[in-house]
Amino acid sequence: MPIKSRIRTIPDYPKKGIMFRDITTLIKDAVGFRLVIDGLTQRYTVRTNEFDLVVGIESRGFILGGALAYTLGKGFVPIRKKGKLPGEKISEEYQLEYGTDSMEIHKDALATGQKALLIDDLLATGGTALAAASLIEKLGGSVFEMAFIVNLPDVGGEKRLKEKKYSVFALTGFEGG
Repeated sequence: MPIKSRIRTIPDYPKKGIMFRDITTLIKDAVGFRLVIDGLTQRYTVRTNEFDLVVGIESRGFILGGALAYTLGKGFVPIRKKGKLPGEKISEEYQLEYGTDSMEIHKDALATGQKALLIDDLLATGGTALAAASLIEKLGGSVFEMAFIVNLPDVGGEKRLKEKKYSVFALTGFEGG
């Protein structure tokens, strides 16, 4: 049973017209979670010398990023929602499909010149990924690649990210959003 078939779709959440792709059904399944981490590990194992850290976006990016950083022998950096990090930090506001939000990263999370593998669960509009990339770049780092479990290509995020010259990878996708 492939990854895509383990992802639950919840219509009209968090608002009417949105088809929410819920990965909790995928990662609660031991085989499903292993398929995700193994798939990402296989992609990046031969490329570990091309990036320095795994950076995960709150909250599902923590689950993926922590496990992936472990399998690749890399450090892990969290990008958190506003007000969750205790140290000195920088922030970035961004647009969601259904509103705005803000995220933060510690000022000492990346050194100038470090390359980050950016991880999150889902790519929709690309706003969250662009904000995370902006935080990494404000610290003097760069984004090696952005990786996701799910891409929703019809929503336009992949196109936005590629227009900004980011490399994008997803394990699976859903047409129509």
